[in-house]
Amino acid sequence: MSQTTIVPPHEHEPATDRPGTAGSWMRMLGVVVGLELAQRVRSVAWYVLLVVVGLVVGGVIVVLFLSLQGYQRDLGGAIFATTIFLVMLVTSLVTPALSGSSINGDRDAGTLASTQVTQVTAAQLVLGKVLAAWIASLGFLAVCTPFMLGSALLGGLRLEAVLIAIPVVVVEIGVVSAIGVGVSGLIRKPVLSTVVTYLVVAFFSVGTLIGFGVATIAFQSEETRTEIAWDYDEQAGVSTCRETDRTYETVVPRPDRVWPLLAANPYVILADAVPPSFGSGEYPDDLLGQIAIAVRYAQEPPHVESCADYESDGAFAGDSARDVYERTLPSWFVGMGIHVALAAAAVWGAVAAVRAPARTLAPGSRIA
Repeated sequence: MSQTTIVPPHEHEPATDRPGTAGSWMRMLGVVVGLELAQRVRSVAWYVLLVVVGLVVGGVIVVLFLSLQGYQRDLGGAIFATTIFLVMLVTSLVTPALSGSSINGDRDAGTLASTQVTQVTAAQLVLGKVLAAWIASLGFLAVCTPFMLGSALLGGLRLEAVLIAIPVVVVEIGVVSAIGVGVSGLIRKPVLSTVVTYLVVAFFSVGTLIGFGVATIAFQSEETRTEIAWDYDEQAGVSTCRETDRTYETVVPRPDRVWPLLAANPYVILADAVPPSFGSGEYPDDLLGQIAIAVRYAQEPPHVESCADYESDGAFAGDSARDVYERTLPSWFVGMGIHVALAAAAVWGAVAAVRAPARTLAPGSRIA
């Protein structure tokens, strides 16, 4: 009598491909990423955007090179800083368009429901779209890479600036991608979700600067200060500082009370993360360092001018930019944490909204 052997399901499948294993989960995530990228690669608009971005950035860099040649010794550092800021600007404008309607666009097209009935989980679906939008947006960074390599050949480019600035930009691109995909899962209308994503990007990029300026004026204070006078010695040819008995009232802006608003600005994060290089006069000699030191100066309380700020010959003897930088606090990791937390919250909300079967649906929502 023949004997029948019952083979348990999945016995001959690799252990990493069995349902419920980490290998299977990553494989399904890769499928979603591959499908999303295949759709974008077949899109002519994506290639057109890459070409346009390359031409615009290249044109700006050529004009900058011709303008600064002969005036800027560290030309490579200036061009790299300009290029990395342009990449940040371009990706903040393009990434919301690539990710802001990724989920609700599929819902309107009737293709989301067909994906939800497969083995793909809600987390895999949302994270796959985030990774695909992230990778597609990194293409704009890749287009600008030749200009960064060219700036290195011009001299004056610090290695630590490259090793820190590029990862910061990569993370910021991922943050915008995650926020766009997350918002597209939370909001039913594709146009509205794209607009909301742009508003979030604008709030961090421009709104924080406007808020800082308005709050600086709003929190200004009135102070009483003592006048100082200068006595000029004609024989010695020097001026001597002395404090008088006269006082005056003045209104002083207080950026030191509201400077944390700048911590969430992506351009401030990028500049503050890169250690500055101090040139002559103990002042940063590149664009990234100059922005960083401006934010550090905002942390300082209002300075009351006195004779202690000057040498006996009238030369300024106050603190240098290096002194201010060393005694103030870095803020880039706080802003980065805020961005990552917001992106994670948006993704979590999208996963909850996409999970099927849904307990409740918004009025007018389509199922398939």
